[in-house]
Amino acid sequence: MDVRSRHQVRVSGREGGPVVMLAHGFGCDQNMWRLVVPALERDFRVVLFDHVGAGRSDLSAWSKERHSSLDGYVEDVLEICRELDLGPVTFVGHSVSAMMGVLGAARHPEYFAGLVLLAPSPCFIDDAATGYRGGFSAEDIEELLESLDANYLGWSGAMAPVIMGNPERPELGEELTSSFCATDPDIQRVFARVTFLSDNRADLADVTVPTLVVQCSSDAIAPPEVGAFIQDRIKGSRLVTLNATGHCPQLSAPEETAEAITAFAGPLT
Repeated sequence: MDVRSRHQVRVSGREGGPVVMLAHGFGCDQNMWRLVVPALERDFRVVLFDHVGAGRSDLSAWSKERHSSLDGYVEDVLEICRELDLGPVTFVGHSVSAMMGVLGAARHPEYFAGLVLLAPSPCFIDDAATGYRGGFSAEDIEELLESLDANYLGWSGAMAPVIMGNPERPELGEELTSSFCATDPDIQRVFARVTFLSDNRADLADVTVPTLVVQCSSDAIAPPEVGAFIQDRIKGSRLVTLNATGHCPQLSAPEETAEAITAFAGPLT
């Protein structure tokens, strides 16, 4: 199966416009961007895709060997860029996909016009030795992964509303729960370890392309200190804090999210 079919790649929007590539996070698929896409399509060529193992991707292309680290996902992203041949893209990576963008841009900066790191975290685990605050202790993450292993569907129902935030809008938590539950539990157990155990703090300094760090005003998964840490480590990067709350502003505050992307990526006039 070719790259486009493997990842269910969809290209839409303004012919000849700057290219914006949207990459979803753990437990999600490209549908999570649906509220942001219409605003971007007016000015940009918009690329959507599903990571292997998510959405309508080709599940047979998932490999435990390849996809047990971020490297496999990074290579997938680079393959999509090469296949589409649309020129440098502004890569918008949500959550764990933000670090895929960081690694991809460090290896092949010529593929990237810029990075938008949406609710990113280079490391979820606190590091007392350096004073880094990722938001979780090592014990927290171990307990989270054990719970996920024991009962993935139950874990999804409990954790998705916490990750989404916005308890006054329960339909958002329900949508994220449904997204988590629609994926293959065995694949997600592996992806969860990739997501929550990776430490990419040292890789941030290798990014040379323009970068925008976008964090939410309140996020149970990525505390404000994380955004400040990333901005400090990526030379010349900018940090924007949205009024949005929760970890998925593309759903909870799509207009504000689209505005941040548009202001950075440079729409046609």
